Amino acid sequence: MRAAPALRPVCTLTVELSSIRELGRGRAGKRRIIPIVGGRVEGPELNGVILGIGADWQTVYDDGCAFLDARYAFETPDGGLIEIVNWGFRHGPPEVMERLAAGDPVDSEDYYMRTTASLETGDPRYDWVNRTLFVGTGTRLPSAVEIALFAVT
Repeated sequence: MRAAPALRPVCTLTVELSSIRELGRGRAGKRRIIPIVGGRVEGPELNGVILGIGADWQTVYDDGCAFLDARYAFETPDGGLIEIVNWGFRHGPPEVMERLAAGDPVDSEDYYMRTTASLETGDPRYDWVNRTLFVGTGTRLPSAVEIALFAVT
């Protein structure tokens, strides 16, 4: 059997959010849209400013698990544009999730928030992101989400 892949820290995404827009119940659960209005990218391999042109289109299942489906982009300091498509899950004990929903500070160790991200660009300086797998660990803040992004090596 081959060795398990390692993870290489790439950056931390601090994604600023606007107010949640509740769509109501859909076929799979409660639907909501959370507009992405800005933020920053900071790390050893990627840096930049998150553009206010995206959203997280969430589905909250009956068991309380949220399916995260976010699409947004950022601009690097040298003008490169990189798209991010981030899917994942956030879940935890009901009392913890209620505190998160209320905007209370909650230690990220008290719930599960993991993502897989696909990055894409046409900028040859960042072409390596087009052929790299990324995973992330997340923290929900009152008006932002923080995701530590790692490359799977």
